[in-house]
Amino acid sequence: MDSTTGIFFWGFLIVYGIVMFLLSPKTVSLGGFFKGEDKLGRAANPWMITASIFIAWIFAKSVTNAANMGANFGIVGGIGYAMYWLCIPLTGWALYRLRRKFKAAGMISFLTEHYGIAAAFCFSAAILVRLFNEVWSNTSVVGAYYGASGSAPFIIAALLFTAITVGYCCWGGMRGSIITDVAQAILFAVLLIAVLAWVVPQHSLADFATSGTWTLGGGVDFIIGAGLQCLSYGFHDAVLTDRGFICEEKKMLKSFTVAGLLGFVAIVLFSLIGVHAYLDGMSIAGSSAPVVVAQSLGIMAFFMMAVIMIATAGSTLDSTFSSLAKLTARDLPGILGHTPKMNPRIIGIIFMIVFGIVGNLPMIMGADIITATTISGTMIMGLGPIFLLHGVVKPTKVGFQLAFWVGMVLGIVDTVAPAALGFMDIGGGSYANFLGVNLWGAVACWAAYLIPGLVAQAAEKRAGIEPAWKGLSREELAHLDADAKRREQQGLDLDPEDLAPTGA
Repeated sequence: MDSTTGIFFWGFLIVYGIVMFLLSPKTVSLGGFFKGEDKLGRAANPWMITASIFIAWIFAKSVTNAANMGANFGIVGGIGYAMYWLCIPLTGWALYRLRRKFKAAGMISFLTEHYGIAAAFCFSAAILVRLFNEVWSNTSVVGAYYGASGSAPFIIAALLFTAITVGYCCWGGMRGSIITDVAQAILFAVLLIAVLAWVVPQHSLADFATSGTWTLGGGVDFIIGAGLQCLSYGFHDAVLTDRGFICEEKKMLKSFTVAGLLGFVAIVLFSLIGVHAYLDGMSIAGSSAPVVVAQSLGIMAFFMMAVIMIATAGSTLDSTFSSLAKLTARDLPGILGHTPKMNPRIIGIIFMIVFGIVGNLPMIMGADIITATTISGTMIMGLGPIFLLHGVVKPTKVGFQLAFWVGMVLGIVDTVAPAALGFMDIGGGSYANFLGVNLWGAVACWAAYLIPGLVAQAAEKRAGIEPAWKGLSREELAHLDADAKRREQQGLDLDPEDLAPTGA
């Protein structure tokens, strides 16, 4: 870019940082910093949570991957990547069930209570990997609009963007993240409409709808593989699950459902940018579809695309840092029942700064951003049965460990030596290995969780032991609902955590 354009782009990045600092609250309570409460200690508005989930999942990495899939496979690729957003309603339903029947007050505390300390630490490690991936994969996308991968402008832009995000997160924590997410969601929606108005008229709707081929080799292998990963993917995303415990259960479920469906539609629409490249035969080798298409449409379209990427990357990154602060300052010490002497906010801030530095190392080394989604999704496929089948069969520590480590080992092997799992391939497409490993891996993980549970359940039945692991009965839930309705009619505030067992 020339000097005038450069001033424009770098100037916007500075202005963006100033606006985010102004929007983010400067002083929040510990409840606001870690749970998103307002100054009066009230839970975040459900519609704010909906907007936060929506934009936090429309990350720069994801919209870039969606457009790239559209460029490679037509509309089939766009729908394939959008499949991941269907895991949001599924995750919301699972959290709703765990909160209702088992009075779960958080993912870590739930696992500690039902599966033990080792399970909670394993899960926390998976979350840390996820949060680590979110840093470099999103800053890489922002850097790409300022220079080629590995160049000085690329790295400087990515690091400056990281510093801005860490800065306002240190002030506002999760409350600040939710507030800025609303602004970022509005900005994304406006600019997406503007960019699509530029791109879509260049082809007929029929051309977009019929692009690509509905075969395994044409991208259907990715659609099925992503659908399989939806059974577990949402559970290892602290950005998502943290928001599952900060408002009343039914409001939370509605927020998750609306956010997931809106996200699915938004990703398919954004993928049309890549489908345009597919229809025009544009080459995206060594770059990304949004960059190539935006450059072909002129400097203004390129700038608008850069703003979209900065807004979506910022929404994900600030949510990542706020979740990291909660995990390190609250959840991990809580596993051991330890209360740190240091102010938990200071602990969270320290880890945010460290992750902001270390988390950018893969970006500097030029890692491929699609791997941040597909690899982590394979590693944690054992989480699906743990959270979806809890209470359906007897939960066991052995079942947790087997399901978790079967998925983790398959994911690691698929990363370092994918050829070793070539015997699992299904079809001959680009994602034959992705589909095969996730299909057979899911079968193995679900069996690994179910079998120990069924064996323990049968032993319990033979011994005449009444099962205490099925959670609250329908009658007990109806009683709690009636009590909640009575309290509401009397004008009393009912905190869902009031009904949680001590220490949950």
